[in-house]
Amino acid sequence: MRRAALATTGISALVVALLALKPHQSPALAGPAPRSPAESSPSHTPTGSASGSPTGTFTGAPVDTQYGTVQVAATLSKGKITAVKVLRAPDRSGRDQEIAAYALPRLTQEAIGAQSAHIDTVSGASYTSQGYIQSLQSALDQAHA
Repeated sequence: MRRAALATTGISALVVALLALKPHQSPALAGPAPRSPAESSPSHTPTGSASGSPTGTFTGAPVDTQYGTVQVAATLSKGKITAVKVLRAPDRSGRDQEIAAYALPRLTQEAIGAQSAHIDTVSGASYTSQGYIQSLQSALDQAHA
């Protein structure tokens, strides 16, 4: 009976200690910083809108990830995301291409559905997802500037 009580107390203390710890996130997963504007200036092609809602295609900043650069262009119509085109994606190896082919269409679908860059990452494509999200946010920031 004493062993059971000690085991339960020990396990409970361990669980509490583990829950109290903050998870560690590597800087690479937190998202690398986009390139400086001097390296590659994001651009946009607005078509004008009388209502003040952004309309046009806005190119996000290229974002370097551990596996390559990700860059997207978002097309907005009256402030709504109608399309996201991937301009650059990691392609250093066959595996990079496979991950991009799997993840990027899902990310695009999520972004159009959410109408923002606040979307979930694709499992198994964390770095590519973070690059996509940062580049998309850069494009949306331009649209609403």
